[in-house]
Formats: sequence, C-alpha cells, structure tokens
Amino acid sequence: MAVFAAGMIKAELQGKRFLCRTAASFVSTRIGIIPKAPILPKDLGINKERNGGLIVVGSYVPKTTKQIEELRIQCGQMLRIIEVSVDKLAMRSVGEREEEISRAAEVADCFLQARRDTLILTSRELITGKTPSESLEINFKVSSALVEIVQQITTKPRYILAKGGITSSDLATKALEAKCAKIVGQALAGVPLWQLGPESRHPGVPYIVFPGNVGDSKALAELVKSWARPVKLSSTKDLLFNAEKGGYAVGAFNVYNLEGVEAVVAAAEEERSPAILQIHPGAFKQGGIPLVACCVSAAEQACVPITVHFDHGTSKQDLVEALELGFDSLMVDGSHLSFKENVLYTKFVSSLAHSKGMLVEAELGRLSGTEDDLTVEDYEAKLTDIDQAQEFIDATGIDALAVCIGNVHGKYPASGPNLKLDLLKDLHTLSLKKGVFLVLHGASGLSEELIKDCIERGVRKFNVNTEVRKAFMDSLSSSGKDLVHVMASAKEAMKAVVAEKMHLFGSAGKA
Repeated sequence: MAVFAAGMIKAELQGKRFLCRTAASFVSTRIGIIPKAPILPKDLGINKERNGGLIVVGSYVPKTTKQIEELRIQCGQMLRIIEVSVDKLAMRSVGEREEEISRAAEVADCFLQARRDTLILTSRELITGKTPSESLEINFKVSSALVEIVQQITTKPRYILAKGGITSSDLATKALEAKCAKIVGQALAGVPLWQLGPESRHPGVPYIVFPGNVGDSKALAELVKSWARPVKLSSTKDLLFNAEKGGYAVGAFNVYNLEGVEAVVAAAEEERSPAILQIHPGAFKQGGIPLVACCVSAAEQACVPITVHFDHGTSKQDLVEALELGFDSLMVDGSHLSFKENVLYTKFVSSLAHSKGMLVEAELGRLSGTEDDLTVEDYEAKLTDIDQAQEFIDATGIDALAVCIGNVHGKYPASGPNLKLDLLKDLHTLSLKKGVFLVLHGASGLSEELIKDCIERGVRKFNVNTEVRKAFMDSLSSSGKDLVHVMASAKEAMKAVVAEKMHLFGSAGKA
C-alpha cells in the first residue's frame, strides 16, 4: 500500500488526477497518518456501559459467510443470535414480512437490555430472482428490512457493528438517522470506527463500519471478542488497590439469598461504587453452590466493579472447595489456632489460592463476639501484635490482613467500642511497607467518626453484616402478605443500608 501510494504521489506531481474508492487503510497511507493500535471500548469510555452491543450482518459475499461461521464458533456462547428469514422478508406476504421484522426487533430489545451482545443476520441461503431486476428487488427488500428492524429497536446499544457496505450505509443514515459522525480511528485494519453525531438516534454511540470483503475468516470474531462486554471488570485486589490509592474503603457485604445479592448490586450501581459480595461458611452451608453462582453471575453482569469473597474459612475443606467455585478472593481464618498453626494453615491455603490469582485475606488477633457459632467470651480479646503481624505477613505471603484493634463481631457492649487507633496507625505503616491491605471486621455499630478515623489510618475493606441483616429481618414484619412484596420490601431495606455504608466508606462515585 505504501509503494502504491508513493507511486500515486509521483504520478500526481506529473499532472495525473485520481478518484479513489478504497478502504481506510489506503487513506491513512496516502496522507501519512502514523499507524496506531485499534480503538478499544476502554479508549472511548464505554467498557462499563450496561447494554449489549448490536451486530447487524447484511453482506452475502463468501468472505462474510466464512467470518460468520468463525464468529459462531468463537463467540457463540457470549452472543445472542437472531436469524431473520430472507424468504419471509422478500418472498412472502406483507403480513409475514412485518411479523418477521417485529419479532427480530422485539427479541433484540430483550437481549440488549439483558446486557447481551446481539447478532442479527439474514439467513445465508441465496435467493435470486428470475431476472436481474427481480434480484435487485429482493436485495432491496432485505436491506430495507434490516433498516426497519434497527428502527424498531428502542434500546441504546453499547456499540453497533454493521457488516457490509450497503448495510452500514443504510443503517447509519436511515435507521439511525445520522447526518454526521466523528471518525475516531479503526476498530481493525480497514474497518473504520465512527461515533454517531448528536442528531442521530444514539448520539456518541460507537459505530463500526465493517466492509464485506475486509479481513480474513477470523477478523469478525476477533473484533467482536475485543468489543464484547468484559466478563469481569475487576478483581478484589484491584478494588483494594484503588481504595488505597484513593484513600477510601470498600464495603464487603455478607449475603444470604438472592434479595441480599440484588440489594448490594443495585446500591452499587446507583451509587457508582465498587463492592464485595461476601459469603461466610454458614451461608455457604445453607445456600451452597447456587448462592455462589448467583453472586458470581451478579458480579459479572454488574456495570460497576463487584467481586465475590469467601469469608472466615476455618476449614481446609471449605477453602479448597471455594477455590473451584468462582470466588475472586477468600479469607483464611486461623485466628482460633496458635500463632505457629495459623501460619502453617494460612500459608498452605495461600499458595493454592495464589496459583489461581486469588487475593488472600487472613486474620491475626482474636475478635470477640460471634461469627458462625464461634464465640469468644472475652471482649478484651487478643489484639494484633505488630511484630507478629510482620512475621505472619512474611511467612504466609497474604494480600490482606484482618486486624483486631478492639473491634468485635456483632454488637458492641453497652460501654461502646474501644478501638486502639494508635495500633491501627502502626499496622498501616507496616502494611504499606509490605504491600498488604488492612481489613476491619465488626464495622456494624461503629460511629461515623470512628469509621472515618479507621479509613484515615489505612483500613481499605470493612465487613458489614449485622446492620444489613437487621434491615432484612425488620422489613419482614412490616411487609404485605404476598411473598413477592415481602422480598421486594426486604431488598429495598437492605439496599438503603448498603448505600449509606458506601457513602460512609467514601466508595460512592469511585466506580
């Protein structure tokens, strides 16, 4: 292409003039644009948008058909595919045609709102007329049907990819009513990427113009994979690293059922806050794998960073099982063991979890109160020792340390909390040096002032259980008789508490 462009320039200098009908790669070469990497969703700030992307294929050239076959193979699980019948669009009655168009648009709306990237394509059998004019009429009916389908889709897609020259032109100008667009670069070599103008139906939405004969058989699949909504936005380590950098804390909210999961996710999305869905062994014993799957799916579908954490793993069996279930992080709780046994226990699980890229939290010191039927009678429980903490971190390789500075599980005594903030400050100095995050259990019952003091002194993760659980229980007595209304009321009650905590921890607006 560079050699051709150079020859063309020489010819122009000798008086020649050319009208060019080409792909984007020629334009950039001809005018000397420096090559740059393809544009990705994160470059446009849409990687956190909720709705699915829309892919519309009208091209019938053999290369497009091969690309679709490869797309089905590589992306079939992540895509929702709607095939519209060319026979119904071009050869049947007006009623059947309209029914097929309405069906495709309605299903596409549902998929896009469910955050699924959606492929609309015409059936691949080639239908031709008896004469060239009849074939042209069939092509027009199919092309105009794709326009009508997109016109009837009301959901704003995260991005739009149009495959085929006529298809991309008609969808942009007719279905999306675009009169201008900003060309931001290429989504792939020879595949221009626009942002639709302000007058269009979807201002600012990325619009990928993919010509029918561009790219190899895998090009469409590779492009769709790079634009697909990421399955995971963040890891627990990412969340805590950002909290450390930003000087705030992330809430880890214990969940027991679907309503609890929905309450946390809904609050996080409304408050634009990261959050952690947390399951402790008692809830895991009751809810089992379906509860974990619910949390993992909710985290994957959320439009803000949400991760799933296994809390207070006091048995190797539970922790090893948790390694295989999709958790992002886990807590090894050997606080009931001697220091030496705690080190060995934590180190064993930590090595397994790190091999899977999971963050490991451990507890040093002994919290009073009750957690999963484990009760420590003495409120003046053993505090975290600074020297032991350093030895523990070095020996186990943990990523986060749950400390005891006078905090308790559950309710505080009538005299109120007695936190050792100077100890917390020293522990933060150590944690910064070691690259470890500080965690505080027993946040329920702490005053706003104490919470903020703890954040200032380095706490980056707060476990929240009692207050959310109480909101759930209190809502049950005031709800209606219908179970649906009971659950809706419980969800709203928990959501309000979760949102309040997000503001208190400073994580609101950080997603």
